[in-house]
Amino acid sequence: MDPLPRNPFPRRPSARAVARGLGLFSLALGAAEVLMPQAIARALGMPGRAGLLIAGNPRFWVWKRVAGDALDLSVLAGAVHAANPHRATALAAFAAVAGVAALDLGCARALQAEERRRTVRWADYGDRSGWPREAEAMRGAAAGFETPRDMRAPQALRPYGTLH
Repeated sequence: MDPLPRNPFPRRPSARAVARGLGLFSLALGAAEVLMPQAIARALGMPGRAGLLIAGNPRFWVWKRVAGDALDLSVLAGAVHAANPHRATALAAFAAVAGVAALDLGCARALQAEERRRTVRWADYGDRSGWPREAEAMRGAAAGFETPRDMRAPQALRPYGTLH
């Protein structure tokens, strides 16, 4: 019987170690995105479109910030319980992130409205008055109008001299 081949990874990393590594990777990636966004965008074949700082249209990226804010708030909400000895700090962090989230949401909605205004072509009715004819042609058009007998009208709308 052949012996089993030796495991090249004799010790499996713990989930905590993997989580720590993922956190460090996120920090490194975030730093690279901040320090050299155009180089990363070029490397990905997305020149001028990757990231909020260099995007031609930042609406998509601001909405991503709103989603990230929602995740941050959900995490911080777990620290705002009465048993947490650092509750005041957690509340302050929650309030700060909520304020930034409100700004992000307002900005995202304003960008969306701005884009909608740019893409919708409005008809120009500046040369129209809303009346079928010129004002002089319409003067006196209703002078001979009489309220029909079968129409109920309040006293103030009845012509003078009628009793019905």
